[in-house]
Amino acid sequence: MIPTTRQDARCPECVLVVACIPAFNEERTIAKVVMKARRHANVVLVCDDGSSDMTGEIAENLGAVVLKHEGNSGYGSALRTLFTEARRHNPDIVVTLDADDQHDPDEIPRLVEPIAKGETDIVIGSRFLGRSNAPNYRRFGVGMITRISNMSTKLDVTDAQSGFRAYSGRALESAIPTEMDMGASVEILEKASRAGLRVKEVPVYIRYDVAKPSSQNPLTHGIGVVMSVIKLMAIRHPLMFFGLPGAISFGTGMVFLLWTLDIFARTREIVTNIALAAIGATTVGLILLTAGIMLYVVVTVVREVK
Repeated sequence: MIPTTRQDARCPECVLVVACIPAFNEERTIAKVVMKARRHANVVLVCDDGSSDMTGEIAENLGAVVLKHEGNSGYGSALRTLFTEARRHNPDIVVTLDADDQHDPDEIPRLVEPIAKGETDIVIGSRFLGRSNAPNYRRFGVGMITRISNMSTKLDVTDAQSGFRAYSGRALESAIPTEMDMGASVEILEKASRAGLRVKEVPVYIRYDVAKPSSQNPLTHGIGVVMSVIKLMAIRHPLMFFGLPGAISFGTGMVFLLWTLDIFARTREIVTNIALAAIGATTVGLILLTAGIMLYVVVTVVREVK
C-alpha cells in the first residue's frame, strides 16, 4: 500500500516516499519495475540515461516522472539527477532501485521501515545477507570492493555496491554524488560516514537470471570502482595516503645517499646504482610529501568554506 501522508507524531508509519530508478535501455523490464514501485511510493522518478529504446516513454505512460539525459552519462550522473529532483518533493524517504528487475520493488517496505521508525539514516539492501544467485566472480569482486570501501569509510557493511537503498530526507542532503559512474555507490557511503549518518543493512533478494548482458566489462567496472575508492581515500586522508609513502620513500633515499657518501669517503668512487637509487627515492619522496601537504591544505580550505 502506498503511504499517503507525511510522517508526523500521530502517524509514524505514514511517510512520503520517492522511488528513484536509473534506467538505460530497459524497455523489457521498466514497466514491471515502475508498476510495482508505485505500490510503495508516492512518487516514482525514472532517469532515462540516454536510452535508444522506449524506456522513457513506457515509464512516463505508467505514471512515472521521467528525467531525460541526452546521452548516456553513467550511473552516478543518473543518481545525481534523480536526487536533485527528489529534493523538490521534500520527501521523508528516498529509495533507489535498478530498472532491470534485479531488485524486487515489493521489498521497498523492508528498506523504508527502519528509517520510518527513526532507527537509522541509510538502509542498504544487501545481497549477501539475503538470497542471491550471484555468480562467483561477482561475489568475489563486490566482496573485494566492499572491503576496500570499509577501510576508507570505517563502516562495516557487506554490500557496498548495492543499488537498492533507502535514504532519509536528512541523508539525502549528503548523498548527492559527484562520481559519474558506478563509483557513486561507494562515494555516497564515504559522504555518509563523514557526515556521521547511521547506516544499516537488511537482507534482500537480487536476481541475476533476468539481467541483460552488461555493456561494461566486469573487470573494467571493478577497476573503475576501485579507482574511485582510492581517489576518495586520497581526498579524505591526503597526509596518510601521500605523506606516509612519501616519508618512507624519502627516508629510504636518505639511507642510500648516506651509503653512497660512505663508499665515496672510503674509496673515492661513486657506485652508480646506489647513487641513482638515492636520487630516485628522495625525489619521489619529496613529490609525494609535497602533494600530500598541498592536497591537505586544499581539502581543509574547501571543508571550511562549506
